[in-house]
Amino acid sequence: MTRPRTVTPVETGSDREEKRQLDDALEEGLEETFPGSDPVNVTQPAPSKGDSHVKRRN
Repeated sequence: MTRPRTVTPVETGSDREEKRQLDDALEEGLEETFPGSDPVNVTQPAPSKGDSHVKRRN
């Protein structure tokens, strides 16, 4: 039984330029949306005046 040959794609100059443009666009998008969410708060904030109806356990 013979193994199938794997064909390595040849990268042309225009392929490299397209990849560079995509990488640049991705990088810009990541920079503009960083941080993706607010950091996790490890402590619970003190209750505000509007929280008077909420019962909390100490």
